[in-house]
Amino acid sequence: MPKISPELLSVLRCPVTGSPLVQEGEELVSTAAGTSGAKLRYRIEDGIPLLLPPELVAASNAAPSDQHDGPRGSAG
Repeated sequence: MPKISPELLSVLRCPVTGSPLVQEGEELVSTAAGTSGAKLRYRIEDGIPLLLPPELVAASNAAPSDQHDGPRGSAG
């Protein structure tokens, strides 16, 4: 389990609530509840916190993975 340094945690904030984050296992959790009444959770992948609001995470998971990797046409 990657441990986020205390120095980094001291400056990171929840992008939705603006509250400080605490590490719980492999996630960072907001210290204040969001509009749904639940605390927001953010994954840590390869030691990097993914601070995307939940609606953007859902949108990125629904997008086709080859959206930007398709063949490029040649000009001319």
